[in-house]
Amino acid sequence: MNPSFHPTLRQLQAFMAVYRMRKLSAAAVQLFVTQSAVSVLIRQLEQGMGVRLFDRTTRSLQPTEAAKDAVVIVERILRDVGALSGGLRDVRELRRGQVSVVITPTLAGMLMPPVLALFLQQHPEIRLRVEDCAPDQFLTRIVGGQVDFGIGTPEHAGNEVEQQTLLRDHLSLVCTPDHPLAAKRKLRWAQLQGYPVIAGRPGYGVRKLVDLAAADAGVHLQVVNEISFLSTGLWMTAGGLGASIMPSAYATQSGHKGLVVKILHEPKVARDIYIVTKRGGHLSPACEAFIAVMRTALNGAWPAERTTSRTGGGLGPVHTIFPSAKGVKTAPI
Repeated sequence: MNPSFHPTLRQLQAFMAVYRMRKLSAAAVQLFVTQSAVSVLIRQLEQGMGVRLFDRTTRSLQPTEAAKDAVVIVERILRDVGALSGGLRDVRELRRGQVSVVITPTLAGMLMPPVLALFLQQHPEIRLRVEDCAPDQFLTRIVGGQVDFGIGTPEHAGNEVEQQTLLRDHLSLVCTPDHPLAAKRKLRWAQLQGYPVIAGRPGYGVRKLVDLAAADAGVHLQVVNEISFLSTGLWMTAGGLGASIMPSAYATQSGHKGLVVKILHEPKVARDIYIVTKRGGHLSPACEAFIAVMRTALNGAWPAERTTSRTGGGLGPVHTIFPSAKGVKTAPI
């Protein structure tokens, strides 16, 4: 036996076909090759293994004792290869697989319900694992390989991860319809001067973006309440404690009735939501399918800014939240 010889899959398949059929011609038909090709494969296998596998007669090929010993092992190898191929095919065709994603609780409540419903409907065989975490744990779980990818807004992503934009979002003012700024056609940061506002605590969420935008506009914000959670700002605004500054996406998807959401300009501050993956990593077909479903489910989930008008005066980029039979939706007014 040649110690450096390793049988090929094709040689093992030829061996099994000849072992079962006892004829080169029948084995060739089964393998969709010529009779001479089967003969070459068997000869190569015998030379490499250093044993005769078949005794040739005028009518058939009879397996030797070596072939009878080998057939059990070869059957197992071909069966395992078939199982591997079938498993990979199931993964590719999304009949098997797993998706693990990390997301902060605020974003999860805003984005995940429609995404999960659609994904589980389309791919019920895929196992889905969603981890929620604090913002300071988000990147650690991705870089550490605890999840396939994350959905978030990391401030300091670094070189260890890659990002692709999922949603384009902007900082906005959320106020009640009777607020003096609700009727502005185009709301500028400078116009917040003198009005009480609610913003995140320093070091939390988008507060750094808020402070930088206000400084750029030359306005001193009269922050009357500092919050840790965006949901707190919404109910404070609804209760009359002042307008809130937060990303428009969260405000329009919150479910609070009758609040007006106006994107702030000069500067217009983007606060995008990203799909975050470990640099150099590879996403499985199941993960790619989840991302595709996520883009489909979130497409048009909140309207883009636009200018509209109605009788009694122009009203700029304003969105009001209305309850509906199937939940909460947004509509421009």
